Amino acid sequence: MTSVHRLLDDAFDGVDLTPEVQDLKEEIRANLEARALELVAGGASDDAAARQAFDELGDVRALVADAAGDAAAAAPGSARRYASGALVHRVRPRPGFVAGAVVVSLVGLAALAAGVLGAAGVLDPSTPAVLAAVAVTALAVGWVTGSSLAQETTTHHPLPAGRAAGYGAGAALVVLGGGLAGVVAPLSLPAAWYVLAGLLVVVGTAALAALGATQTNRTKAWARQAERELTAENRFEQDPAAAARFGIYTAVTWLVAFVAFVVLGFAVSWAWSWLALVGGFAVMMLVLARMLFGQGSSGPSDR
Repeated sequence: MTSVHRLLDDAFDGVDLTPEVQDLKEEIRANLEARALELVAGGASDDAAARQAFDELGDVRALVADAAGDAAAAAPGSARRYASGALVHRVRPRPGFVAGAVVVSLVGLAALAAGVLGAAGVLDPSTPAVLAAVAVTALAVGWVTGSSLAQETTTHHPLPAGRAAGYGAGAALVVLGGGLAGVVAPLSLPAAWYVLAGLLVVVGTAALAALGATQTNRTKAWARQAERELTAENRFEQDPAAAARFGIYTAVTWLVAFVAFVVLGFAVSWAWSWLALVGGFAVMMLVLARMLFGQGSSGPSDR
């Protein structure tokens, strides 16, 4: 049962295999193989049977945690427990995701270089290739963002596909808007192009803020317990209402910033209108800092 051996080896990865621990591992292996063979006889595939057998043995992780204690013995107190838990619950990145992220990142970097050369005037920014490079960069950023959030890690559960795609789309819109503004800046184009670029940035930022404000805790239970022992809790985790308020403040801030961006563009100059978006970002960060670290952020009951 190759899958059983792989799961068991992953569970014991990094553990000092003393004779006692090795005996424990072989005992668990025998139990897993016996149960997996039963499931295969019932029609399950080898991989599914191995995973179900591993999940059904509820004491496996606890036993491995005890065995892993020696591997983290050098770390004191809660740090030792955290290291032990990380060892037990370790999740390896999926090879397909790693390969895809590398390839997409390389393509995105190449496209980014072309976009920067266009914005700098080295390449003709009016050529379709430069505009396509900006779009490819945005798509690459969005794909890497969404795919990364959709992966399970040692400390975090994967995001649902829809929310992960939302984060990816938000990141892509921000990059696309900023890249579009940089490329069209040297050209004498109608003001609508600048409005479009600003709208993309605002919509992307608002989407990211809304997703972040409504995001539930995806940290695994063992990691949450370890974090409580190692660090103080985040204000937004203590007070979900504060997270909701921050989302509303962010939406209002960016709405006002976008209106100011358009008004400044038509009334003064599009070259100065971007200060409105910079101001909106600064206000958002100040609000975030005030809510997280301000005088009234000591507990959930603060308002």
